[in-house]
Amino acid sequence: MISQSLRRIKAIAWKEFVQIKRDPRSLAMALGIPVFLLLIFGYGLSLDIDNVRTVVWNQDGSELSRNFLLNFKNSKYFKIIGYTDNYRTIQNMIDSGDAMLALIIPKDFSRIIDSGKQAPLQLIADGSDANTANIAMNYVRSVVSAYNINIMSQTLAQLELQPRRRIDARSRIWFNMGLNSTWFIVPGVIAMIIMIIASLLTSICIAREWERGTMEQLISTPVKGPELIIGKFIPYFAIGFFDLSVGVVCGEFLFGVPFRGSYLLLFVLSTLFLTGALSQGILISVVGRTQLMASQLATLTTMLPTVLLSGFIYPIFNMPQALQLVTYLIPARYYITVLRELFLKGGGIHSLWDEALFLSLFAVLMLGMAIGKFKKKVA
Repeated sequence: MISQSLRRIKAIAWKEFVQIKRDPRSLAMALGIPVFLLLIFGYGLSLDIDNVRTVVWNQDGSELSRNFLLNFKNSKYFKIIGYTDNYRTIQNMIDSGDAMLALIIPKDFSRIIDSGKQAPLQLIADGSDANTANIAMNYVRSVVSAYNINIMSQTLAQLELQPRRRIDARSRIWFNMGLNSTWFIVPGVIAMIIMIIASLLTSICIAREWERGTMEQLISTPVKGPELIIGKFIPYFAIGFFDLSVGVVCGEFLFGVPFRGSYLLLFVLSTLFLTGALSQGILISVVGRTQLMASQLATLTTMLPTVLLSGFIYPIFNMPQALQLVTYLIPARYYITVLRELFLKGGGIHSLWDEALFLSLFAVLMLGMAIGKFKKKVA
């Protein structure tokens, strides 16, 4: 009985392999889209904000004010695109989007500093992009703070004084010393690709049989429901692991993201996640009955939650409390944690036990529901 069941599963799997091979669109989606998404997100998406376009109005014109502006010129975070002598030009440049930030150094800037007082510095930022404007303002505050510390050190040195109390904060960044956002993004992209591709591909595999009228032929064969589901599952499982391998290789050798964990653990946990994602797609295909309905359901239930609620881009702790509770139901949240832990931290199963448990439950639940929902009935 077992050997007969295995032969039937093998026949269904081989049929699906042939069908995928003869369908260039599915083959392109399975093999080409993952590489395309990796390149787009890896090179195009960055959480770092560099070259903030800045216009300057230096009303003081002194050597000290020019030296102060060198701190912005020499910073990779700012790009001084021009100088002006009036507010109207500043307004026009910010309104047109040519400049994002304006620095206005007032008159008597150097005299106020030389007198030991605090000199004002006016900042005007384009607030239409609130997040970017806030980051740019923080960059300015960082430059000003470093400049103030430098002036204080020079003053104390000239007076040959040492402060009695001093805080010497020495920071050290673990796991991503260069704060490279690509290292943060690429593992998330891999998880997103696996989830989306797996669900989209399998979401149409059963529905396609119903639409083409071939499901009636399969129903008339001795193939059982679970055998049909598993046979459909196997080809896409192989494709999913191919996409995962491409993602890991591109992440390491193309984007330079270090892999510090265990490849065996990556294989085991990826198997759990891929099983759940593929089973979810098959379940959607069984319920949807049509390819259009199945693909739309797959998009709503996989793509949007993975991008918005998994922590891929937006930090979960910044979300409203209600949405934070919803994220516990998003499997990509746990798999992204797994990938970032293995890539950047080199953690083991002891630090990923919770994620492994949820992915196991997700895989068992989705596969069980897909098998249970499918019935060998025409209507």
